[in-house]
Amino acid sequence: MNISWTEIQQTRLKELAADDADLQSQFDGAAARDKAFQQLEKKLVKVERQKLQQLRDVHRRPRLCRLESRLTDILIQNDFVQVTTPTILSKGLLNKMSIDDTHPLTSQIFWLDKDKCLRPMLAPHLYFVLQDLLRIWEKPVRIFEIGSCFRKESHGARHSNEFTMLNLVEMGLAEETRQRRLEELAALVTQAAGVDDYIIQSESSAVYGETNDILDGRNRQELGSAAMGPHVLDRAWQITDAWVGIGFGLERLLMVAEGSQSLGKMGKSLAYLDGIRLNI
Repeated sequence: MNISWTEIQQTRLKELAADDADLQSQFDGAAARDKAFQQLEKKLVKVERQKLQQLRDVHRRPRLCRLESRLTDILIQNDFVQVTTPTILSKGLLNKMSIDDTHPLTSQIFWLDKDKCLRPMLAPHLYFVLQDLLRIWEKPVRIFEIGSCFRKESHGARHSNEFTMLNLVEMGLAEETRQRRLEELAALVTQAAGVDDYIIQSESSAVYGETNDILDGRNRQELGSAAMGPHVLDRAWQITDAWVGIGFGLERLLMVAEGSQSLGKMGKSLAYLDGIRLNI
């Protein structure tokens, strides 16, 4: 009777980026399986050490950092201005996004005290900045931010409590151009990230009501979420302009571009460096 890897062996092989064919191997007995595991683990460790050496000698920056740089460069080349806003967010600004104590997202927020939290999204601070920029700059106003966000997500391969968001907004558009512009900006980001197969489809949203989500074309995994204005949320900020905005998860983009199944390998970690397991 054929047997497969033990749970511990399976976990270790996934950590070392074993491919699906190896993970699905079958064996005549425990002795054959354990011998095969030792050989495969040794082989994979060698490969991972070579990747670490390449990081040290060639890239010198993890893929997440390199992706941030590529996205920053391409957006600046397309007349967007980068902004940086605080990681700590006030409860009052969350309330302006309709996120009060009864909202489903509230239970996922890391509260620092009764009035402050680690930001679960970039949008509230971008709204705040845009109030002034729309008054000062000629339109359209194009800004973006890349930064960490925090949510008490379910613990799984495709979720993380800390993740990196890109949020870009273009305000002061003609309303009839919004959908076309949204599609242009989605293509700009996905191309820079190395994702060439995606779809855009309408989805319901706990914050915006309805969004246009950018999904991986193969497994329909969400890569980004887009919205348009004027929107009912704009009223709290006295904003009346037509706009488009998209938020992308950078680790999700890397997962799809790299063909990985683990978000944790793509992001900030103590166990992995540039997706490479360190206990090798």
